[in-house]
Amino acid sequence: MFSRNVGTIDRGLRIVLGLALLAGFFLNPDASLRWLYLVGIIPLVTGLMGTCPLYRIFGVSTCPISRS
Repeated sequence: MFSRNVGTIDRGLRIVLGLALLAGFFLNPDASLRWLYLVGIIPLVTGLMGTCPLYRIFGVSTCPISRS
């Protein structure tokens, strides 16, 4: 479907960051801007899929092997 443009280290960091932000959503029920933690869905999904739409727009790739 999409070619991979996110490398292994980048994917791992995105997944960890996404999970940390989502954990913050559930662990801080009294936070005033709690909904901002839901931004963690974006790095989590791009890390799991291995592709980033912004990387594609700017022509960036951290993946050593480009697959079509």
